[in-house]
This record gives sequence, C-alpha cells and structure tokens, in this order.
Amino acid sequence: MRVGVLGVGRIGVHHAETLARHPDVADLVLADDDAERAREVAQRIGCRVVAGVDAAFAVGLDAVVVATPTATHPQMIIKAAGFGVPVFCEKPVADGIPATLEVLAQVEKTGTPVHIGFQRRFDAGYLAAGAALRAGELGELRRVHLVTADREPPPAQYVANSGGIFRDMHVHDFDILRAVTGREVVEVYATGANRGADYFGEAQDIDVSAAVLTLDDGTVATLQGSRYNGAGYDVRMELGGTKATWAVGLDDGVPLRSAEPAVDFPAGPSWDGFLRRFAPAYRAELGAFLDLARGRITSPCDVRDALRALYIAEAADLSRRLHRPVRIDEVQQ
Repeated sequence: MRVGVLGVGRIGVHHAETLARHPDVADLVLADDDAERAREVAQRIGCRVVAGVDAAFAVGLDAVVVATPTATHPQMIIKAAGFGVPVFCEKPVADGIPATLEVLAQVEKTGTPVHIGFQRRFDAGYLAAGAALRAGELGELRRVHLVTADREPPPAQYVANSGGIFRDMHVHDFDILRAVTGREVVEVYATGANRGADYFGEAQDIDVSAAVLTLDDGTVATLQGSRYNGAGYDVRMELGGTKATWAVGLDDGVPLRSAEPAVDFPAGPSWDGFLRRFAPAYRAELGAFLDLARGRITSPCDVRDALRALYIAEAADLSRRLHRPVRIDEVQQ
C-alpha cells in the first residue's frame, strides 16, 4: 500500500513511525508545511517526502492519515473524499457542530471510508471490559465512572485554541463511554473550576472538571478530570454491575498510591503521557485503518461517531456555563 501522512508534528511523527514498520505499507509519503521537518523525519524513518498536500495526493495514495492542525481537518477530509482515498483523521473532525455536519454530508455523498482517531477504542482494557459487559459477566450495569487527568497542563496557546476541556480532553471519555456500554448519553450536568494558570480563565476554560451523565437506559455515569495531576497521566474507567465490577487502566502505571498498610500496588513507574500509555492502542488503531482502506472492515469510528461524542461535549460545556442539566437534544442540529 502507498500511504500518506499529512502533518509531522508529535502525533504525525508517531503515526509515521508506526506505518513505516507495518508490513502492509510498501511506500510511505510524508507532507508538511515545514519541509525541513518533514525531510528530517523521512530520513530518520526511511520514507519519502513530497512538497505539500496536493503533491501527496498526486502520487496516487491508497490511504491517507491526517495529523495536521485541527482547523485544517475539514478541508483535508473533504479533499481525500474527493479523491476517493480512505482517510484516517485525528479527532476532532472540525472545530464545531456545523462544520462537522458539513464534513459528514460530503463524505457520505462520496462514500469514502473515514476513520476518526479515538484510540481508546483499541486499548486492550477497554476492549475486554466492553466484551465482558456484552457477555453478561458484569450483570446489569448500574454505574460507570471515568477519569482523565493530565500530569501537567498544556501551554497557553494550545488551551486558547482547544475548544475547552470537554471538547478537547473529555471527548475521549464521551466516545469510549458510548463504545463500551453501547448506550447513548441523553443528559449531562457538568461543572468545573479554574484553580491553576490564569490562561485557562482567559480562554474561558477550566482546569478541573466533573460531570454526571445519564444514559438512555437510566444508567448514571460520573466523570472527573484535571490538567494538574502531578502524580502522572491517569486515564481509567470503572463499570459496576449487579454481578461484578471491572476497572480499566488499573495497572502498574496508574498514578495512584494506596493508603492501606502492606499494599504495594501499583509497582510503577507512573504513566507520563498519552503516547506511552496508549502506544499499543495507537498501533492497533492504524492497523484497523489499513484494514478499512483495503475493504476488509467497515469504519471502527466514523464521522457520525465523532459527531455523537461532540454533541455530548457541547452539552457538557453548555451545562457548565448555564449551571443546569442539558439534554443532548438541546445541542443537536
């Protein structure tokens, strides 16, 4: 396969390194506005570089991975769809709901396969928990708890353009909640605080978050988040049922310490960030995308899935601002 990677920032380089080692990829092509950076990456991993996005599509791609800045995602996805090239794009699809709907309309018109990057869907723990729930091992689901906490906050420029903690960070929680439970969120009640750097408040964002989410079968889920979790990168999901309780992310890298005597778990060291924590999931995700591009599977996470997660994020942000519960149908368009 001839695969293009558009954008060689941090996540783009990570994807390019994975694809360069994949047995299905015979020709890897990189493109980035920073030509020197693209050449350095290409030389290091042993692939080739072309002069821009148009040049990448001109070589006849079998699949393309979009890792460019968020503002460019819609045009990149639509361009790929116009060429009929299967596309993998990091979340989000677009900056907001209207632009996401426009992308959805364009890709459905062309019928081009699109895979949006929500890597937790490919993490072994989440997959095992979802399978156990569907197999009845947990009994009837009664509660869900989700945690996402960064070891340290992102820089001010990133926060100012991120869309806020619910759209940027917790959209992963909203997506995996849908994927694991197989249910839809119908209502959100969210809150938060800015107790850290001033630039969060200046961006009308928060650095500590919490939410209560009601699913369509009445199950209640809770969510907590932080941009200042100095112990390490903490991503977990707990599912409590009438027969059993399963926890995702409770491994030796979880940044927790027990206060109970003679309890040594976890062994550590703590996870320091998402790339290391989810490295196997990222590899599995790109493998699934290549299967999609070759027609072996349908999209594991398409634009509609991304839109549904975005609806929840929009409702959560609105709830925080209005200080009241918000139903998902209030933000749907």
